[in-house]
Amino acid sequence: MVQAWEECSPAQQTALPQGASMAQAPAPSSTAKKHIRLQERRGSNVALILDVSSLGAVEPICSVSTPRELTLHFLRTAKHPLTRWALQHQPPSPKQLEEEFSIPPNFVNPEELDIPGHASKDRYKTILPNPQSRVCLGRAQSQEDGDYINANYIRGYDGREKVYIATQGPMRNTVSDFWEMVWQEEVPLIIMLTQLQEGKEKCVHYWPTEEESYGPFQIRVQDVKEHPEYIVRHLTIQYQEERRPVKHVFFSAWPDHQTPESAGPLLRLVDEIEESPDTAAKSGPIVVHCSAGIGRTGCFIATRIGCQQLKAQGEVDILGIVCQLRLDRGGMIQTSEQYQFLHHTLALYAAQLPEEPNP
Repeated sequence: MVQAWEECSPAQQTALPQGASMAQAPAPSSTAKKHIRLQERRGSNVALILDVSSLGAVEPICSVSTPRELTLHFLRTAKHPLTRWALQHQPPSPKQLEEEFSIPPNFVNPEELDIPGHASKDRYKTILPNPQSRVCLGRAQSQEDGDYINANYIRGYDGREKVYIATQGPMRNTVSDFWEMVWQEEVPLIIMLTQLQEGKEKCVHYWPTEEESYGPFQIRVQDVKEHPEYIVRHLTIQYQEERRPVKHVFFSAWPDHQTPESAGPLLRLVDEIEESPDTAAKSGPIVVHCSAGIGRTGCFIATRIGCQQLKAQGEVDILGIVCQLRLDRGGMIQTSEQYQFLHHTLALYAAQLPEEPNP
């Protein structure tokens, strides 16, 4: 793992050069002995004459970086590129990957998010959107509702801006906000990576069986296709007199905080997106959500970016991808197991690409 934390050199300490001596002072009176002993503890007021010319140039003292600055520096600079061949034949060991996964999570402190009333729209109190990349609603519904939604714009392959939106699973009081975001951002595709219930509620049922209105937005189901690992719904969203198509993909075989049983279904889901005309370059961002919008969501986005890197460049920087994701939304990819699964998935994808000569 590339060590990217900056360290400051310790300040050089100046000692009394050999041969230097104190100026002589008169002997203290008996009544001053107590004060002299106190001065010895605190430091004498007798002047010292030091010859520092032999020390040469003294290094400037480095400024102290804050933990926040160190975190951002790491996330912006850490890299570990792997060629297709190395990813398949010389992959990092599980222990190495576990150590490499010590990536600053970059979670948002609630005090940094100065937005009144946002807590009522957060599924988890500690999973908050990074302020600099959060999605702000233009409020087609009401200015009184404010602009808040727990969602972030996420950069894609080669740093392209706003390729994805990572968000939490909609709540009962945020469903209309979710559809407003879809409308506002001209979203062509929604990827859902969670069950509605996994021991407790992870997401509400935010789409209709046939047709339903959510705030001022009318959603209609046009077509449903069931695949072995996921369900594809073709929807339309209508606001006032305008109507747009939206594709909804529900991938259900991914347990919370865990990994799928195999990487094949996830790669088939990536293929579904690559082959879809709905994800053309002119379209808006792809919305991806699980429950919190960081674990499974982060894995899916990192997988697609990694596949694009491998195909275009013949190598992949998984550490760099995860760091970029965490700059945009804190905590993306939650566990070491998910990080290892990401390496495994991309190694499988590399093996499916046309053969290349050994290094």
